[in-house]
Amino acid sequence: MQELARKITENIGKVIIGKEKETELICCALFAGGSVLIEDVPGTGKTKLANALAASIDGEFKRIQFTPDLLPGDLTGVTYFSPKDSEFIFRRGAVFTNILLADEINRATPRTQSALLEAMEEKQVTVDGTTYPLNMPFFTIATQNPIESQGTYPLPEAQLDRFWIKLTLGYPQKDEYIKIVNDSQSVVIRSVCSKDDIIAVQEECQKVYIHDDLIGYIAEIAQRSRKLEGVRLGLSTRAVVVTAQLAKAYAYIQGRKHVIPEDIKYLLPFTACHRLILMGAFRHKQDFALECIQSLLSATDVPTEKWTVN
Repeated sequence: MQELARKITENIGKVIIGKEKETELICCALFAGGSVLIEDVPGTGKTKLANALAASIDGEFKRIQFTPDLLPGDLTGVTYFSPKDSEFIFRRGAVFTNILLADEINRATPRTQSALLEAMEEKQVTVDGTTYPLNMPFFTIATQNPIESQGTYPLPEAQLDRFWIKLTLGYPQKDEYIKIVNDSQSVVIRSVCSKDDIIAVQEECQKVYIHDDLIGYIAEIAQRSRKLEGVRLGLSTRAVVVTAQLAKAYAYIQGRKHVIPEDIKYLLPFTACHRLILMGAFRHKQDFALECIQSLLSATDVPTEKWTVN
């Protein structure tokens, strides 16, 4: 099972060239049962990555282009009356899939954006008082363009907090462009595992051991983040829980049965930066959130094992 992440990463790497680190982080979020927000300019392979991930796990893939006229029912589904059957029937929406790509999520209205909250957190949707469980595994990849702001609705704090990881793909290197043009267009992605394998891995990741001192380490960083200059709202309780869960999945991918401090240090920039709500002019300071997290990591003592000398 621990080879699964490598197989998926290599499989996706056939069409997404040179992004092994980002693909591994997405696998980490998938194994932990979370969701991913990719903020990048158009044409960097976000849609192709999501499609390749779905094909790799033999899962169902649905892509929804978020626009201002998109309605919540388009995502969750609607209940309608069927004259033929003389009864109300529930028509399932786009969230009833395994891999959901919410493309340009910030182009939809806040009302539509909020339709994803329950699906992302509880893996279910409630329509007309009836709760429907989603297909498992369920994984959301949302994208947004950081450059264009016209006709967009910034994601509210509650929505951002539900994305376990935020990352960017970035542009390939010069030699990688050659491989993209020559090879990736003709590659056919085939599954390397089943959906049941992913569910089994998610269960195994929960068994990875994380010491209470390491959870306290994450909590201390969260508490300190609320007192930083320029930060209006620091890391939430969910941020602590999510980072711990992702650390367990990352340790599992690395072939360990326990979490070490380096796992947390590596993951925090991806789990915490988008959760920091900045004040005034600090919002427009590039990489200020990342600088805050790096300073917190430097200032917070790392837990160490306590040795007793006889």
